[in-house]
Amino acid sequence: MSEVVLYDYWRSSASYRVRIALNLLEIDYRTVPINLLEGAHRKPDYLTLNPQGLVPTLVIDGQVLTQSLAIIEYLAELRPECGLLPSDSADRQHVRALAYAVAMDIHPICNMHVVTHLLTMTDKADAREEWMKHFIADGLRKLEAMIGEHDGAFSFGDTPTMADLCLIPQVYNARRWGVDITCFRRIADIDSRCAELPAFQAAHPDRVRP
Repeated sequence: MSEVVLYDYWRSSASYRVRIALNLLEIDYRTVPINLLEGAHRKPDYLTLNPQGLVPTLVIDGQVLTQSLAIIEYLAELRPECGLLPSDSADRQHVRALAYAVAMDIHPICNMHVVTHLLTMTDKADAREEWMKHFIADGLRKLEAMIGEHDGAFSFGDTPTMADLCLIPQVYNARRWGVDITCFRRIADIDSRCAELPAFQAAHPDRVRP
């Protein structure tokens, strides 16, 4: 395999997901930091690579891949034995539903460009914090109920799947914005288990911050 390159931002939830996946699959990669706060994602060179101007972008197998869940699914198909997606079609649907509940329902509302626009519409000093806490807590409450439908040590089953790759970065964001996750028993338990795994530890923002 030729050199694998990940363009990411250390605090990006989407990048965090892909770092975990690469670590779980034991794929060596080089990181190119894209500082969102400095607008590096809007520079022409990066837009040529990723026209959306988002992170992450993964260069692997001579291909340029974007969108974190699409990247993770590519990696899951590359190494199906790692179990990021179950082999059974119904089980895959459950894992995707859990992952999408984070990546498509919580994450977009709380993304930086959305909240930045929100702040142009109000003078309320704590608008950003209230917005984040409301939508993250509401989303995790619903996700807790979804996870509760299934048995296992992780979000679905007894090994990490794509669902956990989405959940753990969202829990990191929840703590960052002061959301109390102790009331989400299953989520807190899963987070504790993932925190013991080297692949999750190595991907943590505190470990990769430039």
